[in-house]
Amino acid sequence: MLDAHERFVPSGPLRIWTERVGDPGLPAVLMVMGSAAQGVSCPDALVGRLVERGVQVIRFDHRDTGRSSVVDFDAHPYTIGDMARDCLAVLDGYGLSSAHVAGTSMGGMIAQWLGVHAPDRVRSLTVMSSSPMGHDPSPAWARARAGEPADPDDLPPPSPAFLAHLAAGLPPGVESDVALFRVFNGPVRPFDEPAARAMLESALSRAADPAAAANHHRAAWMDAPDLLAPLSLIAAPTSIVHGDQDPVCPLGHGEALAAAIPGAVLHVVPGMGHVMTSPGLPEEVADLIRL
Repeated sequence: MLDAHERFVPSGPLRIWTERVGDPGLPAVLMVMGSAAQGVSCPDALVGRLVERGVQVIRFDHRDTGRSSVVDFDAHPYTIGDMARDCLAVLDGYGLSSAHVAGTSMGGMIAQWLGVHAPDRVRSLTVMSSSPMGHDPSPAWARARAGEPADPDDLPPPSPAFLAHLAAGLPPGVESDVALFRVFNGPVRPFDEPAARAMLESALSRAADPAAAANHHRAAWMDAPDLLAPLSLIAAPTSIVHGDQDPVCPLGHGEALAAAIPGAVLHVVPGMGHVMTSPGLPEEVADLIRL
Protein backbone atom coordinates (compact mmCIF):
# COMPACT_ATOMS: atom_id res chain seq x y z
CA MET A 1 0.00 0.00 0.00
CA LEU A 2 1.42 3.38 -1.05
CA ASP A 3 1.67 6.16 1.53
CA ALA A 4 -0.23 8.72 -0.52
CA HIS A 5 -1.41 12.23 0.30
CA GLU A 6 -4.29 13.81 -1.65
CA ARG A 7 -5.13 17.44 -2.25
CA PHE A 8 -7.04 19.64 -4.68
CA VAL A 9 -5.18 22.43 -6.46
CA PRO A 10 -6.72 25.33 -8.41
CA SER A 11 -6.27 25.73 -12.15
CA GLY A 12 -8.09 28.94 -12.93
CA PRO A 13 -11.73 28.27 -11.97
CA LEU A 14 -11.16 24.50 -11.90
CA ARG A 15 -10.22 22.17 -9.05
CA ILE A 16 -7.75 19.42 -9.96
CA TRP A 17 -7.51 16.32 -7.76
CA THR A 18 -3.91 15.31 -7.09
CA GLU A 19 -2.01 12.72 -5.09
CA ARG A 20 1.62 12.73 -3.99
CA VAL A 21 3.65 9.66 -3.04
CA GLY A 22 7.18 9.89 -1.63
CA ASP A 23 9.41 12.36 0.17
CA PRO A 24 8.37 15.97 -0.63
CA GLY A 25 12.02 17.01 -0.45
CA LEU A 26 13.01 14.83 -3.40
CA PRO A 27 12.77 15.71 -7.10
CA ALA A 28 9.28 15.17 -8.49
CA VAL A 29 7.94 13.08 -11.35
CA LEU A 30 4.64 14.33 -12.75
CA MET A 31 2.67 11.48 -14.32
CA VAL A 32 0.33 12.67 -17.09
CA MET A 33 -2.18 10.05 -18.15
CA GLY A 34 -3.99 9.61 -21.45
CA SER A 35 -7.34 10.59 -22.92
CA ALA A 36 -10.26 9.98 -20.54
CA ALA A 37 -7.83 8.46 -18.02
CA GLN A 38 -7.81 9.30 -14.33
CA GLY A 39 -4.73 9.47 -12.15
CA VAL A 40 -5.63 6.05 -10.72
CA SER A 41 -4.89 4.53 -14.14
CA CYS A 42 -1.20 5.08 -13.37
CA PRO A 43 -0.28 1.73 -11.77
CA ASP A 44 0.70 1.66 -8.11
CA ALA A 45 3.56 -0.67 -9.06
CA LEU A 46 5.00 1.98 -11.40
CA VAL A 47 4.68 4.67 -8.73
CA GLY A 48 6.28 2.45 -6.11
CA ARG A 49 9.23 1.61 -8.33
CA LEU A 50 9.81 5.30 -9.09
CA VAL A 51 9.77 6.10 -5.38
CA GLU A 52 12.37 3.36 -4.89
CA ARG A 53 14.48 5.19 -7.49
CA GLY A 54 14.59 8.25 -5.22
CA VAL A 55 11.84 10.64 -6.33
CA GLN A 56 8.38 11.76 -5.29
CA VAL A 57 5.55 11.02 -7.69
CA ILE A 58 2.51 13.17 -8.38
CA ARG A 59 -0.47 11.83 -10.29
CA PHE A 60 -3.71 13.67 -10.89
CA ASP A 61 -7.13 13.58 -12.51
CA HIS A 62 -7.37 15.58 -15.71
CA ARG A 63 -10.26 18.05 -15.92
CA ASP A 64 -13.43 16.16 -16.84
CA THR A 65 -12.20 12.96 -15.18
CA GLY A 66 -12.36 11.46 -11.70
CA ARG A 67 -12.74 13.93 -8.88
CA SER A 68 -11.50 16.97 -10.82
CA SER A 69 -13.86 19.65 -12.11
CA VAL A 70 -16.32 18.89 -14.90
CA VAL A 71 -16.40 21.41 -17.76
CA ASP A 72 -19.29 22.42 -20.00
CA PHE A 73 -17.27 21.91 -23.17
CA ASP A 74 -19.81 23.50 -25.49
CA ALA A 75 -19.75 26.71 -23.45
CA HIS A 76 -16.05 26.56 -22.53
CA PRO A 77 -14.11 24.48 -25.08
CA TYR A 78 -10.51 23.71 -24.19
CA THR A 79 -7.41 22.42 -25.92
CA ILE A 80 -4.40 20.22 -25.23
CA GLY A 81 -2.61 23.43 -24.25
CA ASP A 82 -5.23 24.15 -21.59
CA MET A 83 -4.78 20.65 -20.21
CA ALA A 84 -1.03 21.27 -20.15
CA ARG A 85 -1.64 24.43 -18.14
CA ASP A 86 -3.48 22.25 -15.61
CA CYS A 87 -0.19 20.36 -15.24
CA LEU A 88 1.61 23.62 -14.50
CA ALA A 89 -1.08 24.45 -11.95
CA VAL A 90 -0.40 21.11 -10.26
CA LEU A 91 3.29 21.93 -10.03
CA ASP A 92 2.42 25.37 -8.66
CA GLY A 93 0.07 23.80 -6.13
CA TYR A 94 2.97 21.79 -4.73
CA GLY A 95 5.43 24.69 -4.89
CA LEU A 96 7.54 22.96 -7.53
CA SER A 97 9.50 25.06 -9.99
CA SER A 98 10.07 22.02 -12.22
CA ALA A 99 9.58 18.27 -12.45
CA HIS A 100 10.46 15.25 -14.50
CA VAL A 101 7.42 14.89 -16.78
CA ALA A 102 6.23 11.48 -17.96
CA GLY A 103 3.17 11.35 -20.19
CA THR A 104 1.43 8.43 -21.82
CA SER A 105 -0.76 8.43 -24.95
CA MET A 106 -2.56 11.83 -25.04
CA GLY A 107 -0.61 12.61 -21.87
CA GLY A 108 2.50 12.20 -24.00
CA MET A 109 1.23 14.96 -26.29
CA ILE A 110 0.61 17.14 -23.24
CA ALA A 111 4.15 16.36 -22.10
CA GLN A 112 5.49 17.43 -25.52
CA TRP A 113 3.54 20.70 -25.22
CA LEU A 114 5.21 21.34 -21.87
CA GLY A 115 8.63 20.55 -23.32
CA VAL A 116 8.06 23.07 -26.13
CA HIS A 117 6.14 25.83 -24.37
CA ALA A 118 7.25 25.59 -20.72
CA PRO A 119 10.83 24.32 -20.97
CA ASP A 120 11.90 25.83 -17.64
CA ARG A 121 9.36 23.62 -15.84
CA VAL A 122 10.58 20.34 -17.38
CA ARG A 123 13.65 18.62 -15.91
CA SER A 124 13.35 15.68 -18.25
CA LEU A 125 10.72 14.29 -20.59
CA THR A 126 9.46 10.75 -21.04
CA VAL A 127 6.85 10.20 -23.75
CA MET A 128 5.17 6.80 -23.66
CA SER A 129 2.83 5.10 -26.16
CA SER A 130 2.20 8.39 -27.92
CA SER A 131 2.42 10.24 -31.21
CA PRO A 132 3.90 13.55 -32.35
CA MET A 133 2.02 16.56 -31.01
CA GLY A 134 -0.18 18.14 -33.66
CA HIS A 135 -0.26 15.03 -35.85
CA ASP A 136 -3.74 14.38 -37.24
CA PRO A 137 -4.21 10.61 -37.63
CA SER A 138 -7.74 10.78 -39.03
CA PRO A 139 -6.82 10.48 -42.76
CA ALA A 140 -4.73 7.36 -42.08
CA TRP A 141 -7.49 5.92 -39.89
CA ALA A 142 -10.06 6.55 -42.63
CA ARG A 143 -7.89 4.84 -45.24
CA ALA A 144 -7.34 1.86 -42.91
CA ARG A 145 -11.07 1.52 -42.20
CA ALA A 146 -11.83 1.62 -45.91
CA GLY A 147 -9.15 -0.93 -46.73
CA GLU A 148 -7.32 1.61 -48.90
CA PRO A 149 -3.51 1.66 -49.22
CA ALA A 150 -1.61 3.94 -46.87
CA ASP A 151 -0.28 7.27 -48.01
CA PRO A 152 3.57 7.34 -47.93
CA ASP A 153 3.40 10.26 -45.49
CA ASP A 154 1.05 8.46 -43.08
CA LEU A 155 2.18 7.22 -39.71
CA PRO A 156 0.97 3.63 -39.24
CA PRO A 157 -2.79 3.31 -38.58
CA PRO A 158 -4.19 1.42 -35.59
CA SER A 159 -4.36 -2.35 -35.63
CA PRO A 160 -7.32 -4.14 -37.20
CA ALA A 161 -8.25 -5.44 -33.73
CA PHE A 162 -8.54 -1.89 -32.36
CA LEU A 163 -10.50 -0.63 -35.36
CA ALA A 164 -12.83 -3.65 -35.07
CA HIS A 165 -13.42 -2.88 -31.40
CA LEU A 166 -14.38 0.70 -32.26
CA ALA A 167 -16.68 -0.51 -35.03
CA ALA A 168 -18.44 -2.92 -32.65
CA GLY A 169 -19.91 0.03 -30.74
CA LEU A 170 -20.18 -1.75 -27.39
CA PRO A 171 -22.37 0.05 -24.82
CA PRO A 172 -20.47 2.09 -22.21
CA GLY A 173 -19.63 0.43 -18.92
CA VAL A 174 -16.99 -1.63 -17.17
CA GLU A 175 -17.38 -4.67 -19.43
CA SER A 176 -16.84 -2.55 -22.54
CA ASP A 177 -13.84 -0.90 -20.91
CA VAL A 178 -12.33 -4.27 -19.97
CA ALA A 179 -12.77 -5.43 -23.56
CA LEU A 180 -11.07 -2.24 -24.77
CA PHE A 181 -8.15 -2.71 -22.38
CA ARG A 182 -7.76 -6.30 -23.57
CA VAL A 183 -7.22 -4.88 -27.07
CA PHE A 184 -5.00 -2.10 -25.70
CA ASN A 185 -2.83 -4.72 -23.97
CA GLY A 186 -1.85 -6.28 -27.28
CA PRO A 187 -1.66 -9.96 -28.21
CA VAL A 188 1.77 -10.93 -26.90
CA ARG A 189 2.03 -10.23 -23.17
CA PRO A 190 -0.54 -11.70 -20.75
CA PHE A 191 -3.47 -9.43 -19.90
CA ASP A 192 -4.01 -8.99 -16.14
CA GLU A 193 -7.79 -8.77 -16.39
CA PRO A 194 -8.47 -8.74 -12.60
CA ALA A 195 -6.14 -5.76 -12.09
CA ALA A 196 -7.54 -3.92 -15.11
CA ARG A 197 -11.10 -4.56 -14.00
CA ALA A 198 -10.36 -3.34 -10.46
CA MET A 199 -8.82 -0.12 -11.80
CA LEU A 200 -11.72 0.49 -14.19
CA GLU A 201 -14.32 -0.17 -11.48
CA SER A 202 -12.48 2.23 -9.16
CA ALA A 203 -12.38 4.88 -11.89
CA LEU A 204 -16.10 4.55 -12.54
CA SER A 205 -16.94 4.77 -8.82
CA ARG A 206 -14.97 7.98 -8.30
CA ALA A 207 -15.97 9.81 -11.49
CA ALA A 208 -18.13 12.89 -10.89
CA ASP A 209 -19.49 12.57 -14.46
CA PRO A 210 -18.19 9.53 -16.39
CA ALA A 211 -19.50 10.86 -19.72
CA ALA A 212 -17.48 14.09 -19.43
CA ALA A 213 -14.22 12.28 -20.18
CA ALA A 214 -15.30 12.05 -23.83
CA ASN A 215 -14.52 15.78 -24.05
CA HIS A 216 -10.83 14.89 -24.23
CA HIS A 217 -11.32 13.53 -27.73
CA ARG A 218 -12.90 16.84 -28.71
CA ALA A 219 -10.04 18.77 -27.10
CA ALA A 220 -7.41 16.72 -28.91
CA TRP A 221 -8.70 17.85 -32.32
CA MET A 222 -9.40 21.49 -31.52
CA ASP A 223 -7.70 23.85 -33.98
CA ALA A 224 -4.77 24.99 -31.83
CA PRO A 225 -1.72 26.59 -33.50
CA ASP A 226 0.43 25.92 -30.42
CA LEU A 227 0.34 22.20 -31.28
CA LEU A 228 2.14 22.89 -34.54
CA ALA A 229 5.31 24.20 -32.89
CA PRO A 230 8.31 22.11 -34.01
CA LEU A 231 9.37 19.37 -31.61
CA SER A 232 12.97 20.35 -32.35
CA LEU A 233 12.40 23.13 -29.78
CA ILE A 234 12.39 20.55 -26.96
CA ALA A 235 15.66 20.91 -25.05
CA ALA A 236 14.95 18.66 -22.05
CA PRO A 237 16.65 15.25 -21.96
CA THR A 238 14.02 13.02 -23.57
CA SER A 239 13.22 9.33 -23.65
CA ILE A 240 10.59 7.73 -25.87
CA VAL A 241 9.13 4.51 -24.46
CA HIS A 242 7.05 2.55 -26.95
CA GLY A 243 5.76 -0.98 -27.25
CA ASP A 244 6.29 -2.95 -30.43
CA GLN A 245 2.70 -4.24 -30.13
CA ASP A 246 0.91 -0.90 -29.63
CA PRO A 247 -2.49 -1.27 -31.37
CA VAL A 248 -3.35 2.45 -31.21
CA CYS A 249 -0.05 4.18 -31.98
CA PRO A 250 2.12 1.54 -33.68
CA LEU A 251 5.87 1.73 -33.25
CA GLY A 252 6.30 4.10 -36.18
CA HIS A 253 4.78 6.85 -34.03
CA GLY A 254 7.46 6.42 -31.37
CA GLU A 255 10.16 6.30 -34.02
CA ALA A 256 8.85 9.56 -35.50
CA LEU A 257 8.94 11.19 -32.09
CA ALA A 258 12.50 10.08 -31.44
CA ALA A 259 13.56 11.44 -34.83
CA ALA A 260 11.89 14.81 -34.23
CA ILE A 261 13.24 15.58 -30.73
CA PRO A 262 16.96 16.39 -30.55
CA GLY A 263 18.92 13.75 -28.64
CA ALA A 264 15.85 11.67 -27.79
CA VAL A 265 16.50 8.05 -26.86
CA LEU A 266 14.01 5.43 -28.08
CA HIS A 267 13.31 2.45 -25.81
CA VAL A 268 11.30 -0.23 -27.61
CA VAL A 269 9.57 -2.51 -25.11
CA PRO A 270 9.05 -6.00 -26.58
CA GLY A 271 5.46 -7.21 -26.44
CA MET A 272 4.09 -4.03 -24.88
CA GLY A 273 0.80 -2.69 -26.21
CA HIS A 274 -0.77 0.68 -25.43
CA VAL A 275 -1.27 0.23 -21.66
CA MET A 276 0.56 -1.30 -18.70
CA THR A 277 -1.87 -4.12 -17.87
CA SER A 278 0.57 -7.02 -18.03
CA PRO A 279 2.29 -8.40 -14.89
CA GLY A 280 5.70 -6.82 -14.32
CA LEU A 281 5.29 -4.26 -17.10
CA PRO A 282 4.68 -1.21 -14.84
CA GLU A 283 7.99 -1.80 -13.07
CA GLU A 284 9.76 -2.34 -16.39
CA VAL A 285 8.42 0.95 -17.74
CA ALA A 286 9.21 2.77 -14.48
CA ASP A 287 12.87 1.86 -14.92
CA LEU A 288 12.84 3.56 -18.35
CA ILE A 289 11.39 6.88 -17.17
CA ARG A 290 14.02 9.58 -17.54
CA LEU A 291 15.26 11.04 -14.24
